[in-house]
Amino acid sequence: MNRIASCLQQANQRLRAHTETPYLDAQVLLAHILGEPRAWVLAHPEIELSHAQSLALEQSLGQLETGEPLPYVLGHWEFFGLDFELSPATLIPRPETELLVEQALAWLRLHPGPRKAADVGAGSGCIAVSLAVHTPNLVVLATDLSPEALEVAGRNSRRHAVAERVALAQCDLLPKGEVDFDLICANLPYIPTATLRELEVYEKEPTLALDGGEDGLDVIRRLLKLAPVALAPGGLLLVEIEATQGEAARRLAQEALPDAEVRLIQDLAGRDRLVRVERRPTGSDPGRGP
Repeated sequence: MNRIASCLQQANQRLRAHTETPYLDAQVLLAHILGEPRAWVLAHPEIELSHAQSLALEQSLGQLETGEPLPYVLGHWEFFGLDFELSPATLIPRPETELLVEQALAWLRLHPGPRKAADVGAGSGCIAVSLAVHTPNLVVLATDLSPEALEVAGRNSRRHAVAERVALAQCDLLPKGEVDFDLICANLPYIPTATLRELEVYEKEPTLALDGGEDGLDVIRRLLKLAPVALAPGGLLLVEIEATQGEAARRLAQEALPDAEVRLIQDLAGRDRLVRVERRPTGSDPGRGP
């Protein structure tokens, strides 16, 4: 009998060697297969799976046992309260990146009016779409080197009804001639090459979205070199970093934009997670600050 209760128990047992949260992953997987909320799954242990549902569960468990990440098996994942389509061409959205969106939205609330933003290295488009959903007068340019990732980002923008305000561009960082962004957000590759090879995500998620070169800052350096032209006076640049890169990234940002206020933002664990760079408006007194 393939009742929910026994399926959860079996999935939990099989996933123990492959995840730190086997029972939670089993619940999420069953909820996806049954098309019901996770709470419903837990409240109906007696419900029996159909033959097709049992086959889908077996196939999905097999994928997970080979090391495929759960979000790729599901084909979607939640970020900032929204559901996003994913594919192996896109990075899996992390909770830490929600801090970047929170910082961006806080700044946008303090600077109302029509604004122009860029999401550099957009992947699934989770940052661009989240910002557009929560800021009706914002237009966002989402860029990525991967055409496959941009296809996913486009579907996500349509899924959340913001496609008219989220433009897509396949390019390295920013298109030539694109300047005066009020807001630039970037979750770029920042893992040092040697470190990446030791991590669980290596060869499971796109290396292009993870490998930041010898010290993890190669791509971030290149973006910062564009910032003096790309970021408008009074604008904000937010860059996600690895926890050990804080001071080095802060120095690079200050060298690139000497007129800006540069701060490190910590995550809930107290680790450096973002470099926040805010330019002074044109005509402001550098001695008085922004």
